[in-house]
Amino acid sequence: MSEGVGLLRWSAVHAQPRILLVEDDAPLARIVTRFLVRSGFEVWTCGTGAEVDDALAAHRPDLLILDIMLPDDDGLEICRRVRPEFDGPILMLTARGEDLDEVVGLDAGADDYLAKPVRPQVLLARLRALLRRSARRDAPREVLRAGVVTIDTARRRAQVAGQEIQLTTAEFDLLVLFASRVGQVLTRDELHRELRGVPFDGLDRSVDLRVSRLRRKLGDDSRCPQLLKSVRGTGYLFTGDPP
Repeated sequence: MSEGVGLLRWSAVHAQPRILLVEDDAPLARIVTRFLVRSGFEVWTCGTGAEVDDALAAHRPDLLILDIMLPDDDGLEICRRVRPEFDGPILMLTARGEDLDEVVGLDAGADDYLAKPVRPQVLLARLRALLRRSARRDAPREVLRAGVVTIDTARRRAQVAGQEIQLTTAEFDLLVLFASRVGQVLTRDELHRELRGVPFDGLDRSVDLRVSRLRRKLGDDSRCPQLLKSVRGTGYLFTGDPP
C-alpha cells in the first residue's frame, strides 16, 4: 500500500466523475473504458489487485469498479482492504451471478453489484445512481429521527433505541431512504430506481436481500416485523416503531 493512501477520504464528486476500473479482462476493460469516456467520465484501469492501492492514491477516483475474480487477488478482499480508507462508492463485477456473492460483496463494503456480461446502459444507470447517492452524502449535516431510529447522515451513524448499529454503506443508504419516507409504502420499483438506477424487472432480489439484512441489524423479527414491514406484492413500509 502506497504512502498516503490514508488520505483517500475526499467528499465532492468531480465535475467530470473519475472512475477506477479494476478488470483483468483487457478487451472488456477497453470496451467499458471507451463507453464510459464517451458518457462523460474520466477512467483509469488496472488489471491486478496489486495495483489498486497505488491507483487510488494517484488518481483519487470518485467511484471504484472492482472485478471479483482477479489473477492475483480476490476482489472481495480488496474491497475489505480499501473500504476503511476509500469513501467513494464501490461497484462489484462478477461472472458468477449468485445471490451468495452479492451478500458477501455487500458484507465486504460494496455499494452495488453487477453480473457479467455487462450491459453498457445498465452499468451507466448504476454508476449514475451511485454517484447521486454519494453526492448527497456531502450535503450539510442532518439528523433523521424516525421512531426509535436516529440517523446522523454526515457521520454516517445510526442508532436504534440509543444503541449504535454497524451498517455497510449499502445498508446505511437504504435505511436513510426508508427513514426519509417513514410511514410510506416504497415499492420495489421505487427502491430499485433509487438504489440501483434501473426499474425493477420482477426477478432481481438484490433489494429484498438488503432489506432482510437491514431488518436483522435493526433487531426486527422477520416473522413479525414492526420497524420494517413487508407489503405483500408491493414493497416495504418503514414505521420506526420499536420491535
